[in-house]
Amino acid sequence: MSDAQVRADAGPNPKDSRRYLIGGHSFSAPLLPAALHLVATPIGNLSDITIRALEVLAAADIIACEDTRTSRVLLQRYGITGKLAAYHEHNAASAGAKLIAAIADGQSVALISDAGTPLLSDPGYRLVDEAVEAGIAIVPIPGPSAALAALTASGLPTDAFFFAGFLPSKTKARTDRLVELKHIPGSLVFYESPRRLPESFAAMTEALGGDRPACVGRELTKTFEEFRRGTVSELADHYAGAGAPKGECVICVGPPLPVTAPEGEVLDTLLRDLSGELPAGKAAAEAARQTGLAKSDLYKRIVELKAGNG
Repeated sequence: MSDAQVRADAGPNPKDSRRYLIGGHSFSAPLLPAALHLVATPIGNLSDITIRALEVLAAADIIACEDTRTSRVLLQRYGITGKLAAYHEHNAASAGAKLIAAIADGQSVALISDAGTPLLSDPGYRLVDEAVEAGIAIVPIPGPSAALAALTASGLPTDAFFFAGFLPSKTKARTDRLVELKHIPGSLVFYESPRRLPESFAAMTEALGGDRPACVGRELTKTFEEFRRGTVSELADHYAGAGAPKGECVICVGPPLPVTAPEGEVLDTLLRDLSGELPAGKAAAEAARQTGLAKSDLYKRIVELKAGNG
């Protein structure tokens, strides 16, 4: 058993209550102000934690976490004996009020998730909202994020991206959500359960188009880390045949592919069809959505076609 485990298993000790261990060496953590500290923790490899994060976790009066059993593994690794308090979606209302009261009473609270940066696909945003309403200081302690780790290694554009969290589990709701995201001019990042990869990629093929480049990051920073790249349709075929893999997954999908706007008779045919079903203004708006051309120019052309000038 390591020094860190002995120290953690022994329970809080006033002498060591604000200390942490790295490689068997003990360090003192500075006192923290009464505030809500948002601490990013490793997404897999426990070595992926910052020194500042260790200082905050060691010094915090209360460490709020999703699952005390999961968080205790990390704390024991670094000899931290802080007071753990469960904060998750099922007790957010009652636990949140207690944490806000503790900070108002002069205590420091560190909020962590089971893995990665708090608030991304977990209920921490409610606590931050309550803290803001109460005039409490919010202190971010940046670090690991599964979304960013997957995106930066995906090979997809990173200059603009949209984090969409988890897709809905029901088929229609999932497709509707993807249709909403279809035209966002950047890469899309999703968290997904491995067992739902076949259904999700089938829906993406239908809603986003099968030619868009994509990547699945699985078991990030862990022993069996894997990146699988291809088009959306290629990944749909792979997971439909291979079945669900093990481990947590992040899906990254590239931005919409450039579309060549129709010209000449092809464009006129589209405008005639749309204006035959819709008022001119709405037809121009729909044509602009489909082609990327300016609505004002399309409206002008519709008027010319109706007048027989085309």
